Amino acid sequence: MLGAVDLHLFNEGTHRRLWEVLGAHCLPDGGVRFAVWAPGARRVSVVGDFNGWDPDRSIMEVQGSSGVWAIHLSTAMAGHHYKFVVDGADGNRRWKADPLARRSELPPSDASIVVAPNTFTWTDDAWLTERDRMRAGQRPLRIYEVHLGSWRASSPGRAFVELAEPLARHVSELGFTHVELMPVAEHPFGGSWGYQVSGYFAPTARYGEPDDLRHFVDVLHAFGIGVILDWVPAHFPKDDWALARFDGTALYEHLDPRRGEHPDWGTYVFNYGRHEVCSFLVSNAHYWFDEFHVDGLRVDAVASMLYLDYSRTDGQWLPNRLGGRENLEAVSLLQHVNATVLSEHPGVIMAAEESTAWPGVTLPPDAGGLGFTHKWNMGWMNDTLAYFAREPVHRRFHHHELTFGLLYGFSETFVLPLSHDEVVHGKGSLLTKMPGDEWQRFANLRALYAWMWAHPGDVLVFMGAELAPWTEWSETSTLAWDLLDQAPHAGVHGLVRRLSAVAASWSAVSGREHDATAFTWLDADDAEHSVFAFMRWGHDGADVVVCVANLTPVPRPGYTVGVPWSGAWEVLLDTDHTDWGGSGFRADAATWYDAGANPWQGQPASLVVDVAPLSVLWLGARRP
Repeated sequence: MLGAVDLHLFNEGTHRRLWEVLGAHCLPDGGVRFAVWAPGARRVSVVGDFNGWDPDRSIMEVQGSSGVWAIHLSTAMAGHHYKFVVDGADGNRRWKADPLARRSELPPSDASIVVAPNTFTWTDDAWLTERDRMRAGQRPLRIYEVHLGSWRASSPGRAFVELAEPLARHVSELGFTHVELMPVAEHPFGGSWGYQVSGYFAPTARYGEPDDLRHFVDVLHAFGIGVILDWVPAHFPKDDWALARFDGTALYEHLDPRRGEHPDWGTYVFNYGRHEVCSFLVSNAHYWFDEFHVDGLRVDAVASMLYLDYSRTDGQWLPNRLGGRENLEAVSLLQHVNATVLSEHPGVIMAAEESTAWPGVTLPPDAGGLGFTHKWNMGWMNDTLAYFAREPVHRRFHHHELTFGLLYGFSETFVLPLSHDEVVHGKGSLLTKMPGDEWQRFANLRALYAWMWAHPGDVLVFMGAELAPWTEWSETSTLAWDLLDQAPHAGVHGLVRRLSAVAASWSAVSGREHDATAFTWLDADDAEHSVFAFMRWGHDGADVVVCVANLTPVPRPGYTVGVPWSGAWEVLLDTDHTDWGGSGFRADAATWYDAGANPWQGQPASLVVDVAPLSVLWLGARRP
């Protein structure tokens, strides 16, 4: 019933299209073929709407030595609910959801659902062609991270359809290039936000059916917005109806808890050394690109995959075959996933949430790297938020927290993340992290955003950043959109829009994010005044943007900044402008400054500007 080549590739660990082989498939001549991997099972049957859920009516046959069981049932059809009844090697009977199910019931129900052959009509051919023409890392990213269920209200099971166009319009107007969805694969507990997956091939029924997700992606592509999904190959929950102890053995996970259980999350860890598990995970990565046209995967918890002693003490972990702490099988899997995905889809994003100093995360595998296109810069995030959370009077003692990141800022292809993790679990919102009275909090937040947009590296912010909410995020309620009726919040929203607009017009702040030769410190050492100044060069040196940050409440009139040539320099952005809720310290100043041939800060010319308190100023000029 199943091809020998497919079974061989699956057992070898090199199958990339497993969803076309295992699971439930409607056949052209009628009926449905069911196939499931359960090598340790004594018996497997399929139950569902088609046989009265009787475990003795539809007993499956094992396919040679592959460990795969299969059956063709002429009475089954698309839309039927089903499960596998697995009599395990341990003598226990388990009713299991299909690991390759492409549709599932709405939690807390957990049966799998047979899907009809895909007939969705895509309209994004031009988008895909243009996307793959330019490799990831060669174009700027401004990413808007989204938990779809709490972005805006929608009807149950209709978020993919109802929110596609409103979300596309919103992020397009704000100048973002991509949305990144927190995991949309099926998961039993909504409070996990999708990071504990039970159905790796099934878009969650909370938001709609598989074709609804296709519609969502197609709509965003029509607006010129890419779609990135969070992907979780690090661990899975222990629910007894899902992957855990699937055939009475540790099938997808390690048997030894020192390798197979995660001490922080109470979950099982995949056995990356098992060939069939590799086929499962590699295929799952390809599935989202092939079946849903997504533009990237952000791989969650990569550090936990790379280190055998991650979050473990002595005696709680086992070394690798060389005696080290590196998970060599996980390294091999990540390299294989990245290499195969990027060979088939050269323009997509493969981003690692990796919080350590593992070398070469974004180097290609043939150069000894992991092969990701991007890495989240967790060090930058921690240092930057720590600095901005400090009272300005203390910032001069922590000046290095904003300069240190540039010592390694070009060692990888970095994304600068201010993600959902920074605004949950009692951490407060970004606004409430800022010190001072209400005016100072907003001024600090606006300065943070302008600093971030100007800093080398791609930008990612969590939804709601543009609203400056007072409360931290919760998946149980939607964003407080009514905040836009209040001037300070509307000012932050307008500033985010302006930041992206300026970046789109000046290649100096959007075209060479990962090129060390395009960045120059002008003043990295003025700790006493908490002032920073740097310069970014555009393509072929055609344009230059100078960023000056004054991160104390004391205004800095008459600040001299070095520039590479004399002439007119335009004020591109001032976070203290009254349009954004600022004080208007420079209200009477010209929107242009003339630089004279007076060398300063290592540059042949200089100009004198007034810098408002708690503000960031961008100045730009194009080569004469």
